[in-house]
Amino acid sequence: MPTPAASPAASSHLVDLHDLRLDEARALVSPVTNKATAPPNATRYLQSMIDGLCELSLRDPLTGLANRRHFLNVVECEIDRVARSGESALLLLLDIDHFKHVNDTHGHLAGDRVLQEVARILATCVRPMDTLARYGGEEFAVVLPGCQAAFGHTVAERIRQSVEAASIRVASSKEVHVTISIGGAFALQWIRSTASLWVDRADLQLYKAKAAGRNRVHIEEQPSSTVTAEEKGLLFGTLYPPSGWDDPSPQNPTDSAF
Repeated sequence: MPTPAASPAASSHLVDLHDLRLDEARALVSPVTNKATAPPNATRYLQSMIDGLCELSLRDPLTGLANRRHFLNVVECEIDRVARSGESALLLLLDIDHFKHVNDTHGHLAGDRVLQEVARILATCVRPMDTLARYGGEEFAVVLPGCQAAFGHTVAERIRQSVEAASIRVASSKEVHVTISIGGAFALQWIRSTASLWVDRADLQLYKAKAAGRNRVHIEEQPSSTVTAEEKGLLFGTLYPPSGWDDPSPQNPTDSAF
């Protein structure tokens, strides 16, 4: 079976180690290097090399998506943002159904091609502000900031349908179709939760989608975490008047409209 070409979406996100010219960088930082004879753009080159290595450390090498480390960092930042702003955020976990069957039937190279193509499809379904990651194996994750509860299921369903409709070529004369199951959970507004708890809640919904027959979406209802005006005052260091208190200043009876 011929080896499928790498996904353009994946390769465009990856840094080629040859482009980093690590041997030249090592020479530049060597103690024996004469700083006076170093090329004038040495600092700029070293910075670009560092940036390239950082990019490599945050990307999955097969799909070009964010890796698990980067994803968890984003989750932590989003939890902090939602705790301070009270805005909505949705976390989706997506798993390719019966992926082992693809590997067993068509081989691991075909399985890799399926992962790359699913990653490409998912990338077309999310916004630039969203974070799409390969969470592990055949599992992906998406963090969607500012996603209201009314739209969560619609977004997830559009993603599911896009994968289901795709024909994935794994050989010159062979195409396969796969489906995904999706579980989702909203961040707790005004509450500083943890990354592991948020992921666990989404994972529970993914398990429910699998148990219900796969190729479906299961999203937890957005939990109620309403914060009163007084509590907001404590959060931000601003004293809000109690609810129902229109104006604490005394009024002149002659100012009354009656």
